[in-house]
Amino acid sequence: MATIANIIAGPWRAVLVLGVTQILAWGAIYYPPVLTVPRIAADRGWSMAFAMGGFSLALLTAGLASPRVGRLIDRYGGHRVMPVGSLIAAAGLALLCYAAHPAAYLAVWTLLGAATAASLYDPAFATLGRIFGAAARRPITALTLAGGFASTVSWPTTHVLLEAFDWRGTYLVYAALLAFIAAPLLAFALPRMRADSLPRPDEEVSPPETVLLPKGWPFALVAAAFAAYAFVPSGLSAHLLAVFGRAGIDAATVVAIGALFGPAQVAARIGELLFASRIHPLNVARFAVGLLLAGFALLALLGFSVAAAASFALMFGMANGLITIARGAVPLALFGAAGYGHLIGRIGGAFLLMQAIAPLALAFVAERAADSMVLAVVAVFALVSFLGFMAIRRPGSGH
Repeated sequence: MATIANIIAGPWRAVLVLGVTQILAWGAIYYPPVLTVPRIAADRGWSMAFAMGGFSLALLTAGLASPRVGRLIDRYGGHRVMPVGSLIAAAGLALLCYAAHPAAYLAVWTLLGAATAASLYDPAFATLGRIFGAAARRPITALTLAGGFASTVSWPTTHVLLEAFDWRGTYLVYAALLAFIAAPLLAFALPRMRADSLPRPDEEVSPPETVLLPKGWPFALVAAAFAAYAFVPSGLSAHLLAVFGRAGIDAATVVAIGALFGPAQVAARIGELLFASRIHPLNVARFAVGLLLAGFALLALLGFSVAAAASFALMFGMANGLITIARGAVPLALFGAAGYGHLIGRIGGAFLLMQAIAPLALAFVAERAADSMVLAVVAVFALVSFLGFMAIRRPGSGH
C-alpha cells in the first residue's frame, strides 16, 4: 500500500495528479452538456437533437482517436500526451462560445472529441499502466474513487456558473481550469518513470505467468463485452429518470433516486479496493454485470415502485463503479502490461463509439415503443456483455 512518501515523491503521485485532473476533465468536458446544450440550442435557434448531436460526434471522434492516443502514451508517456489533451480541450471549449455556424459548431465538437480521447479514463489508465506495469490494478482502483466524484462536483458547479455567467462564461471558466491547472499538473507533476525502471514495490505483486495475445477471439470477446456494457450507462443516463417519471413517480423522488447512483459507484469501488483486490478482475466484471441483470429482473418482477426504482439505481451504480475498474484491470490481467496503452485505447475506442450511439438509438425506441421496451433493449445489451465476460477464458486456467 502507498505511504505518504510514495505519494509525494514516488510513482503513487500519479494517482493524486490524475485524480485532480480527472475531476477537472470529466467536470469540464463530459458532464456539462446535459445542462449547457439546451441553452446553446435555445440561444442559437437550433433543435435539441442537432445541438446534442455535437456531443455525440465528440464521442464518435474520441472512439476513433483512442487507439492512437494509447499508442502515443506507450511511447512518450502520459506526462507528454495528456497535457496536450487538456490544452486542446481548453481551446475547444473556448471556441464553442464563438461557433455560431452549424458547421463550425460540429467542427469544434470534433476537436473536443480528440481532446476527450486524451483526457478521460482511458489515457489515465494507460498512463498508470506505463508507470506501474502489472501492479497497476490498485492505482487504477484508487483513481476511479476520485473520478467517481466528478459528477457530484460538476453538475452543481455548472448550475451555479450558468446562473452567474450563462453558458459562454461557464465554458470559458472551464477552459481556464483545463489550461492553467490541469495541463500544468499533467506536464510537470505527473511522474515520468516506467514500470521497468521502478524499484520493487513494498507489496509482492505476481503478474500472471502467461498472458493471452491481444488479438483474435480473446481480444474480440473482451472488446465486445465492454462495448456492449457501454450501451447501458450511456443509454440509461439519458432516459432512465424520464422512464421513472412517466411511471408515476413524482419529480422530487425521481431526482432523489438518481442521486443514489454516484454514492453507489464510490461505495462499490471502496469495497473492491478493500475486499476484492485478490479476486481476478474478470470475476469482478462478471459479478458487476450479473448484479445489473438482477436489477433489471427486479424491475420486471416488481414494476416501477419507488423501492424497486431506488434498488435498481443502487445496483446500477454499484455495477458501473466496478466495471470502470474492470476496464483498466481486465486487459492488464489477461494480456499483460506490454503495449497496455494501445490495448486500452483499442478497447476504449469501441466503448466510446457505443456510448455515442446508445442515447440516439434509445430515443428512437422510446418514440416508437413503451418504456418497458426501452429497458428491455438495454437489458439485452447487458446480457450480451455478461455472456461475453463468461465466455472469456483466463490464461493458464480452465475457467
